[in-house]
Amino acid sequence: MGFLFAVTPICLTPGASFTLVTQRVAAGRRRDGMLVAAGTASGLCVHATLAAVGLSAVVMRSAEAFLVVKLAGAAYLIWLGVTSFRSGRKVPEATKTPPRPPWVGHGGYLQGFLGNVLNPKAAAVYLTLVPQFLDPRAGVAGQIAVLAAAHVTVAVTWLTAWTFVVATARRAISSRTFRTAINRVSGVVLVGFGVRTAVSG
Repeated sequence: MGFLFAVTPICLTPGASFTLVTQRVAAGRRRDGMLVAAGTASGLCVHATLAAVGLSAVVMRSAEAFLVVKLAGAAYLIWLGVTSFRSGRKVPEATKTPPRPPWVGHGGYLQGFLGNVLNPKAAAVYLTLVPQFLDPRAGVAGQIAVLAAAHVTVAVTWLTAWTFVVATARRAISSRTFRTAINRVSGVVLVGFGVRTAVSG
């Protein structure tokens, strides 16, 4: 539940998948919005698999090394949270045409997959946030699988809902007020979890 609380505002923050869904649905292709969501889910599974392999190796090496990973992740989360909160005061007005990603021209699924696999923000979730919820005394791979399932559920639910909403509420939810609120909520949550890790035993 703690991970769900932490990852939800991250998923809601406009990013690559959000932009891709917006482009596809705005062009009148709702089915492509669903394909982007499916591609995003596949990309998250790739990040989870890589994290499971890497973090399992760190835990097997030493508990101290895992603690270093957690503390480094906590510091990054605090920095990311502060940056996100501050950016909420200067979010530019949304333009009519979102920026085109470098993999434009492919199908919705491939765009969603590449947009997630090549997204540093998605990788950061598994390198910084996920370790805060792992018990190194238990099987790391199994725990990451559970957290990844939760992450995929939140992401796909959000992108699916966005697919059906963007056509009718495009102006309201792409406004400065909406994006500012999302940035600030994300910032507070990230700082909170970073501080929680830094001060915990």
